[in-house]
Amino acid sequence: MYKIATKKVLNKSVTQMEIEAPLVANKAKAGQFIILRVDEEGERIPLTVAGTDKENGTVKIIFQTVGSTTLKLSLKNEGEYITDFAGPLGTPTHTEGIKNVCVIGGGVGCAIAMPVAEEFKKLGASVTSIIGFRNKDLVILEEEFRNISDKLIVMTDDGSYGEKGNVTGPLKEYLDNGENFDMIIAIGPVIMMKFVVETARPYGTPVTVSMNPIMIDGTGMCGGCRLTLNQDGKKVTKFACVDGPDFNGYEVDFDEAMSRGRMYSDFEHHAYEKTCNLFKGGRENG
Repeated sequence: MYKIATKKVLNKSVTQMEIEAPLVANKAKAGQFIILRVDEEGERIPLTVAGTDKENGTVKIIFQTVGSTTLKLSLKNEGEYITDFAGPLGTPTHTEGIKNVCVIGGGVGCAIAMPVAEEFKKLGASVTSIIGFRNKDLVILEEEFRNISDKLIVMTDDGSYGEKGNVTGPLKEYLDNGENFDMIIAIGPVIMMKFVVETARPYGTPVTVSMNPIMIDGTGMCGGCRLTLNQDGKKVTKFACVDGPDFNGYEVDFDEAMSRGRMYSDFEHHAYEKTCNLFKGGRENG
């Protein structure tokens, strides 16, 4: 059993927790993920490590309530326990030799982008961060990004906070003005990562994308996160969980990844509704 050391609600659908897991905290690196189960009968879900505190032996996770398991997890309170918390898994984000990096986060993907930006800052790189949200109410981790970025731009789709537009706007402006990034790292919705890649393509700037959003099982057993990469004119199959989650953005078949992700939407909605009704019934009977 793993204790929830702290819990913080970041917005109406996003929650941050610190879990007591000393062995994981001691080994985890930026870009890696864990697998957890809320209870004995629960499903396994992968969540990216959003930070560690080795001294206190805790691992930070940030998640959006979108399905049955994340709903159950969000209803847990500080001091309570979850059943399983395994990791770290996945390949850490490549940082060697990168001196000037642009880290782009979209929505809850900022929870993954933030520790990556922090790691680059610790290594002495110049960090430009661009973070995007639908509106002001959904903005998360702004202060954390500000503390680890040499430059920070906050975007909202409706212009209710920061600058109006999406993350590709300021990225294109930087590239048009001759900014020579060693690497662009994009983490967020698959459609956002696709357009970041297409924005950078004419300039030839290397782009790394995190395919964490399409992971399901986290061990390579289910095949739900398989990707098609176009490498040297050949189509190669990889798995986001065991071969990634980071990949060369120019090689990823994003359209296929988005299509596969939609296959599970009906099942996820049904499971979410079932869990909502379960907890609603419990409250009414109590």
